[in-house]
Amino acid sequence: MTLKDLSDAHGHAFWDHLKGRRALEVIERDDGYIDAVDSETYFTPHLEWPSIEMEAIRYARGRVLDIGCGAGRVALHLQKKGFDVTGLDLSPYAIRVCKLRGVKKLRLGSLHSLRFRPASFETLVMFGNNFNLVGTPEGARRFLRRAQEITTAQGRILAETVDPYSTDEPVHLNYHNLNRSKGRMCGQIRIRVLYKQYRSEWFDFLFVSMEEMKHLLAGTSWSVERFLTSGGPQYIAVLKKVVTQKIR
Repeated sequence: MTLKDLSDAHGHAFWDHLKGRRALEVIERDDGYIDAVDSETYFTPHLEWPSIEMEAIRYARGRVLDIGCGAGRVALHLQKKGFDVTGLDLSPYAIRVCKLRGVKKLRLGSLHSLRFRPASFETLVMFGNNFNLVGTPEGARRFLRRAQEITTAQGRILAETVDPYSTDEPVHLNYHNLNRSKGRMCGQIRIRVLYKQYRSEWFDFLFVSMEEMKHLLAGTSWSVERFLTSGGPQYIAVLKKVVTQKIR
């Protein structure tokens, strides 16, 4: 078993779930905070999606790139609706699971290296908090720049995230304070995924408020068309392309 295989914790959890075994992924933050996610979440059929995702997916049009496609729930739904959709994921086992589940077009890769031709897509979907994969403010701007290049003039991004300030948990508030002391955004966290003997590399994950989302977009070729809210901290920003602007 290679080191790369041992680091694919996310994908191996998907694989076990596909084979009928319950798979709980452990999310470890660099301050020692632990959470768990049932991999079943990534297989949820469309009719059981959160209401904001059901609303947001109606904004998809044209050719679609599903960023962080996971087990393929979004890609499979869009395929059934007749969309030309490509699933993108960094996990080889996630790609394998998607293929077995019937996703037709797949690409192994990261949002930090979107190797597609200019104007390849009309819509980029980032459900399941996948906007957070930008990692840092600098990573967000690099992603937005590349997203500008690979989308058409009518490009849209459906970016799901969580407002990090909607908490009163001392462990999270302490982490916010730690970030402030380091000059980082409060919602920037460093995590890894653990499952059985598998351990992902540590990576940055960036939660942003609606105001912070607007700030990240300032000076780019993207603006907020609308925010879709859940009544809680979860929201989806529908971003539209502003072709008259350029990223600095």
